[in-house]
Amino acid sequence: MRKENPEREFTGEQEDPLFDRPVFILSPPRSGSTLLFETLSQASSIFTIGSESHGIIEQIEGLSPRDKGYESNMLGASDAGPVQVRELRERFYSALHDRSGCAPMPGKVRMLEKTPKNALRVDFIKTVFPGARFIFLYRDPRETIGSMIDAWRSQHFRTYLDLPGWPYASWSLLLVPGWRDLARRPLHEIVCAQWQITMNCLLDSLESMNSQRWCAVDYASLIREPDFEIRKISNFHGIEWDRKVSGVLPLSRNTLTVPAPGKWHKHASLIEPMLPLLAPTIERARLALKAGLVS
Repeated sequence: MRKENPEREFTGEQEDPLFDRPVFILSPPRSGSTLLFETLSQASSIFTIGSESHGIIEQIEGLSPRDKGYESNMLGASDAGPVQVRELRERFYSALHDRSGCAPMPGKVRMLEKTPKNALRVDFIKTVFPGARFIFLYRDPRETIGSMIDAWRSQHFRTYLDLPGWPYASWSLLLVPGWRDLARRPLHEIVCAQWQITMNCLLDSLESMNSQRWCAVDYASLIREPDFEIRKISNFHGIEWDRKVSGVLPLSRNTLTVPAPGKWHKHASLIEPMLPLLAPTIERARLALKAGLVS
């Protein structure tokens, strides 16, 4: 039976009574975050809600994009009022379970969370969970953008139907600031703008953060040496890891088609001309990856 939530009121000014250094994975969409999340969630000390937190967050009054005129999925520290903080923490805690499906016992828990929209919400997360820690997941931008194009075309990742001000039936993936300026532009340009805006917001947050609060992992390295990379991340964040990740990682639940080297090349004629415009952000991301790698 699930234990009653012992939290009453948490202001962030005292030691967190429930969440012990919760870990949030940050990346643009289609960067492999589901694979990393599903792998790390097998740690003995980790609790998760089992999926992404769109509903948990956006059903709270004041936190839905609808409440802000659909400006974007961004949330800042000023959005974390006492009511929102209390309700969000209670919602997360009540939904947590470990790798065996068991709810946490009374006391602090290590929570793992991943939702690509949270790349736009780091200051908000730090206000709700003052002890929060982060993992920056870097993936080759060409691969990520190629997968984002596939996601839009698949119609499986539609986040908003009949979005006010959008000339098409739906919008896919996260809603970035300035999305209205993308109307009538080709799909690959929309996707490149999504990636660039998301990555710049994420990098702004990392660059202003104490280096002890975050680390980075390269998706390619995770695929190549999963056990080594998972143990590095776990050691950095103090996550108890009692299993060996052997062989090839299983496909994540959000996989559209089987990953393959160079799969993005089918979109090369669309992506390559955009790379000069994306170059400053790509360089920033590579520098952040280098700065955040742990030995």
